[in-house]
Amino acid sequence: MEIIKENYCIILAGGKGKRLWPCSRDEKPKQFIDFFGVGRTQLQQIFDRFAKILPKQNIFICTNKEYAPIVRDQLPALSEENLMIEPVNRGTAPSVAWATMRVCRRDVQANVIITPSDQLVLNEEAFYQNLDDAFYFVSHHDDLLTLGVQPSRPEPGYGYIQKGELIPPERAKVAKISTVKSFVEKPERDFAQMFMDSGEFLWNTGIILANARYLNQCFRQLFPEVLNRFDNYRTNITIEEEMAFVNENYPSYPNLSIDQGVLEHGENVCVMNCDFGWADLGTWHALYEYMSRGQGDNVVVDSEVMLEDCHNNVIKLPKGRLGVINGLDGYIVAENDNVLLICKKGDSSALVRKYVNEVQIKYGDEYV
Repeated sequence: MEIIKENYCIILAGGKGKRLWPCSRDEKPKQFIDFFGVGRTQLQQIFDRFAKILPKQNIFICTNKEYAPIVRDQLPALSEENLMIEPVNRGTAPSVAWATMRVCRRDVQANVIITPSDQLVLNEEAFYQNLDDAFYFVSHHDDLLTLGVQPSRPEPGYGYIQKGELIPPERAKVAKISTVKSFVEKPERDFAQMFMDSGEFLWNTGIILANARYLNQCFRQLFPEVLNRFDNYRTNITIEEEMAFVNENYPSYPNLSIDQGVLEHGENVCVMNCDFGWADLGTWHALYEYMSRGQGDNVVVDSEVMLEDCHNNVIKLPKGRLGVINGLDGYIVAENDNVLLICKKGDSSALVRKYVNEVQIKYGDEYV
């Protein structure tokens, strides 16, 4: 895929990552951790991935004030103008609206891809081919395009997209883009099995593309009061003037995700059936499903362990620690700093969130 200067990327890196607690903590969530011991954090890896196909000056990072120093430290090549620091936490919709506004000022012909910072891509060559087709589609049509992948298991921790009518190949370039019939967020396992068996549903990767002009139009319908006030500032505005406007008006935005605000209520929303191999590295269960398993079907994540009569576990320990484990079946064993978590693996995301909330109430912020 050739580097096209009209294509831009917005990386969302402000999340707390609570479902991977205790390794993902408030002070340093999962996107800023070298979770697998490869020498690059998840944020650095996704920046590297897009820097191969986009000019670095076209990559924007959305985060909050708390994590801005970490982003600067991990991505020294990132221009300060490409670091979108939210004054207050308001969900992904306001931060993407602001970043899109800045992209439009830089290039009215731009196309934009929006991506979470915790995505595992198994086949980069296929990923770039899918993006080539996706960028072509949004550059020629006023549609929001989400990237979906075929489910390989009934995963209740993921979102699902129900496909509608296939877009004719002469309009879409490829015969794998459909209208969207519905979105379903994190269904019960029985429903996830039904979705998978039906063949109508794809996993929602959370990756979205659109041409910047149309995306900005969608946000103007969602946030008319705030964005219409910005029109008075749009001519030859400086970064300092823009920041003054954002700091004053950002708290007026509702706390809203881009899925809730734009995709689920949008008129022109499509999905591409992609084949690049994908995982959301947001849960312990997802890590277990996608990492290679050793003896006893155990997944050991960059850790030193001795296992005996152990099966179907996922284990993550700090450097310098040795774990000696006997007779454990189907558990998460995760330690970081001052917390050790041992719990049944199962559908662990809701359980881990519950523990985080209870620990914070009972023992305080230092443990979350």
